[in-house]
Amino acid sequence: MAAQHHRLVIIGSGPAGYTAAVYAARAALEPVLITGVEVGGQMTTTTDVDNWPGDDKGVQGPELMERMKRHAEKFGTKLIHNHVDRVELGVRPFRLHCGRDQYTCDALIIATGASAKYLGLPSEQSYKGRGVSACATCDGFFFKNQPVAVVGGGNTAVEEALYLSNIASHVTVVHRRDEFRAEQIMIDKLVERARTGKVEILYDHVLDEVVGNDGGVTGARLKSTKGKVAREIAVQGVFIAIGHTPNTKVFEDQLEMEGGYIVTRAGRGGFATATSVPGVFAAGDVADPIYRQAVTSAGSGCMAALDAERFLTEG
Repeated sequence: MAAQHHRLVIIGSGPAGYTAAVYAARAALEPVLITGVEVGGQMTTTTDVDNWPGDDKGVQGPELMERMKRHAEKFGTKLIHNHVDRVELGVRPFRLHCGRDQYTCDALIIATGASAKYLGLPSEQSYKGRGVSACATCDGFFFKNQPVAVVGGGNTAVEEALYLSNIASHVTVVHRRDEFRAEQIMIDKLVERARTGKVEILYDHVLDEVVGNDGGVTGARLKSTKGKVAREIAVQGVFIAIGHTPNTKVFEDQLEMEGGYIVTRAGRGGFATATSVPGVFAAGDVADPIYRQAVTSAGSGCMAALDAERFLTEG
């Protein structure tokens, strides 16, 4: 089948992808956006979004993504409901394979995001968005003065626990090993917080089941890794903090990466979202292991569109 050619293709339909599409469409680049399997990205699994600027009354994640989609389409973005399973970035124009369908483009914006890692418990999935979260910065506010648990032992878990200790009434950190894998300075801060009674650290324990009812999470059943002893703690929220996986597998060996995340130029000289291949730009969580917020993803999507416009204009 002959490939369809476009000046600019955007891969990904989260805040970064849709924002890039809005800016690119307004610049008359006639962008095409390939949505991917999960249309709307991680935001579609989020309930209340209370930190989106301008939505002072809050907004539901799926509603926000639907609004972004309509905004992109308003200016002429063409949406293709497909999934890119292979790319060729060493040829010009770039070639994208979506099963039997093929697309070529002069410039490419990658906004495929990252996926939070979960433990795989059925109960964890059942209460996702109803007390189970993978982002304390996103959802911590909803647990003000309530007890919560954080599962994990790396930097992510320690950072989430410290953040939540300023919001929740009590934080229980559940770690399957007998020591953390986080940076020592972070561990020291957490241990100090534990001395105040605000945090309890449970080493050598794993989350066995999330407990709840129709109203959401009510507790967590924990199991010792050194025996069959189980215990249940009363919590209103369970934060899974075992890391994220950037959705970059299809770009392996074709772009410079670090820890699975696409490396961008950054800096103050323009083309901040440029990758190691000229004409290919990356925006959002796919290139951001630090902030991982909808608003920062949207901002980088804007930057990627401006960079792509400059690349296509200046050649």
